[in-house]
Amino acid sequence: MTSRADRDAGGDIRSRKLRHIEACLRHDVDYTTRTTGLERYDLPYSALPETDLASVDLSTRFLGRPLRAPLLIGAMTGGAELAARINRNLATAAQQLGVGLMLGSQRIMLARPEVTSSFAVRDLAPDALLIGNLGAAQLNKGYGAAEVLRAVRDVEADALAFHTNPLQEAVQEDGDTDFRGLVGRLGEVIEAVPFPILVKEVGHGLGAGVATRVAEVGAAAVDVAGAGGTSWAKVEQYVRYGAVRHPELAEWGLPTAQALTEIRRALPGFPVIASGGIRTGTEAAKALALGADVVAVARPLLRPATESADAVRAWIENFLWELRVALHCTGCGDLPALRALSLAPPAR
Repeated sequence: MTSRADRDAGGDIRSRKLRHIEACLRHDVDYTTRTTGLERYDLPYSALPETDLASVDLSTRFLGRPLRAPLLIGAMTGGAELAARINRNLATAAQQLGVGLMLGSQRIMLARPEVTSSFAVRDLAPDALLIGNLGAAQLNKGYGAAEVLRAVRDVEADALAFHTNPLQEAVQEDGDTDFRGLVGRLGEVIEAVPFPILVKEVGHGLGAGVATRVAEVGAAAVDVAGAGGTSWAKVEQYVRYGAVRHPELAEWGLPTAQALTEIRRALPGFPVIASGGIRTGTEAAKALALGADVVAVARPLLRPATESADAVRAWIENFLWELRVALHCTGCGDLPALRALSLAPPAR
């Protein structure tokens, strides 16, 4: 049951959501001293690839659902009028292009049911893989299977991702910083709900140790959300203080490529989403060759999503064209062939 404190905090959460959007649009919130690590790998170029670019097949399945390309639009926002426009533009593009969509944190929706419409995009994306979102730390503040069921059923999602963000919460004066016992509580929720539960970071990296623990309690997949892209410790400090007070903490995290390769070695068949600083189709190809089942992209789509669904679609189409060219010029006609490649360090 949603607490009175949560309901009273709903207005503050809504205001903070808008400030998050503003910070991501106005400030340099990317890592500056840490990279994704994907630049340490090179795709093997073939001058005679024996493939036809027009016939390259990007289709795949994830969480039992078909995708026309191995891409999820990453979690961003919800709970305000601008957030509603963003989500509806993202959903429209996801439906048109046959990719998946992850919603922003739905805590505000549970506290203030009147903002549910800012997350409810199923009418625009009837066929898309749609993934809901709640903070894992809320499981230590009274949330359980009932809240998870509401978050999924009220927006007709197919699954739910629990985001874990200890660093982002720690740099807030009033952050949710009690992460004790969460793996066990996740396991209890997973047993109680009839749909897949994922676990994701928000941009500071999720490695093999955490992935193994959540896989053991039944998680369906993890999103590495590695360091090298958007630092949510930076975003949160801009929102709270107007500046980055703790720059060294804001640059901390497990790089995307390291997180991905660690998990793939530890859990060879476990579903993994690669996100965190993936900005081009070539980087996506590297992540997929390193073992990702799909990739996710968030902040590069934020500004287009404030404009129109067509702007979102144009960005994704360019990204997927680059991915298709990367497969073609490595001699890979489909994703299984790409995943069979061995990546080498870049030539010097």
